[in-house]
Amino acid sequence: MSKIAITIDGERLWVKAGISVAAALSMTSQPHCRLSVSGQPRTPFCGMGVCQECRVSIDGVRRLACQTLCRADMHITRSDNG
Repeated sequence: MSKIAITIDGERLWVKAGISVAAALSMTSQPHCRLSVSGQPRTPFCGMGVCQECRVSIDGVRRLACQTLCRADMHITRSDNG
């Protein structure tokens, strides 16, 4: 599989084409998707989009990281809170 470049919170990351955004986030030094309203890091829980814990902003649109595949030049931003 070829590798593609994505950006997570301003940092460039090379990942295998076809992996989920949740998987890409797990390869970073801060594998969380968002912070809860109390400031606790939240990570994907169910892996199928039901729990909504993996909410991130992808190219300016709120999406579920576990249900979104990485594509070249994608810009991902973790949510600051719930």
